[in-house]
Amino acid sequence: MMVMAAGSVGMAATKPAAAKSAAEKSTATKPAAEKPAADQPALRDSVEAALGCRVGCAITGKEPWDEGVWDIVTTHFNAVTLGNELKPDALFGYSVSHCPGTEQAELDGETITVPKMNFSLAEKILDKILAWNEEHPDRTIQVRGHVLVWHSQTPEWFFHEDYIKSKPYVTPEEMNRRLEWYIRTVLTHFTAEDSKYKDLFYGWDVVNEAVSDATGSYRTDKEKPSESLSEDRHGSNSSWWHVYGSEEYIINAFLYANKYAPASLELYYNDYNECDVKKRNGILKLLGAIKEKEGAPGKGTRIDAMGMQGHYGVNSPNTTAVGASVRAYGEVVGNVQITEWDMSASDAYDGSEESLLEEYERQRKIYNLEYYELKAAQKAGYANITGITFWGTIDPYSWLQSRSNIGGGNRTGLAQCPLLFDGNYEPKPAFYVFAR
Repeated sequence: MMVMAAGSVGMAATKPAAAKSAAEKSTATKPAAEKPAADQPALRDSVEAALGCRVGCAITGKEPWDEGVWDIVTTHFNAVTLGNELKPDALFGYSVSHCPGTEQAELDGETITVPKMNFSLAEKILDKILAWNEEHPDRTIQVRGHVLVWHSQTPEWFFHEDYIKSKPYVTPEEMNRRLEWYIRTVLTHFTAEDSKYKDLFYGWDVVNEAVSDATGSYRTDKEKPSESLSEDRHGSNSSWWHVYGSEEYIINAFLYANKYAPASLELYYNDYNECDVKKRNGILKLLGAIKEKEGAPGKGTRIDAMGMQGHYGVNSPNTTAVGASVRAYGEVVGNVQITEWDMSASDAYDGSEESLLEEYERQRKIYNLEYYELKAAQKAGYANITGITFWGTIDPYSWLQSRSNIGGGNRTGLAQCPLLFDGNYEPKPAFYVFAR
């Protein structure tokens, strides 16, 4: 997963772009915000009736303070994912070229030196959600944590001696201490009994995108040979793999997450291109490796669902491949979620008003077929669908409005209209696939 636009691309993203620039790229955008009509069916109610699961959206940056977006969020969704604010670079205050300073921490009776963390960007949005929940106890919103361990948006200095990227990489043993400390710090800050956010989170992505598109095996430090490991952040190559040389860090991440997360907090693996057969087989192998180590907190791993990102297009993947993937993942972990759903446009869409309505109809048909696959898999008992999340709210703020070579991103630079609401905050035909 990637960074969101007004908040998802950057180096899968780098830094969020301004909301204004995202809106300027959408030919379907008009300035006036209109509140959702009172007689519109609410997504949260319709999806609950159809699948019995929560329905969420991603928000980031200034989006929660866009009145039209906030109206959509609070009317239609009972869950949100913060697009950027809980990723490692954000929690280090976006100090990506150098460590923001260090302090001492205790871990297993040992004093270790750790980077200073900054929770303010996430807390600003979380506080807004808390305030909403307090005022609307019958329409509360929960949060998905995203993400603890990821090759992208983790500063390169985090893997080096003294947190200086010009120095040698640390040993796997030292990296284990840093990994455990980081997971403990994040989870206890937001979900411990004394945290004011403890009842806000329903789950957390523990590891993100650790399987290679090219090989279908684990993502290594050579996924993209032209990308240097000396870069501040990586789009493709994994410094986690460079340190460990194996999937040990993945297993350990789930061990530590299970150790420090409350039992009520669900733990996930999350990936894109998850319907490609070769990559799907690699993901299934990874899920199996995590399941093999399952055990009690502090002794084993725990994984509660597979997160299929769902960065799909009008032309691919084949909708039957979506259904086959849901069934395959369901066989291993039982619960399956769509976590970053959006729909890249067909080549026939050029951004013009003339082609817009035709593209909306193509999009509606594909969303409908994919939604049918989810419902069919659940009805047949192949998988339990425990959540669907759309990667954004209105089209202009979508990360797909910016060209990107990151997986699932906009590689063509063509105009996009990937979500359920347009630039006027109005529902599109695809909205009524889910809201009935």
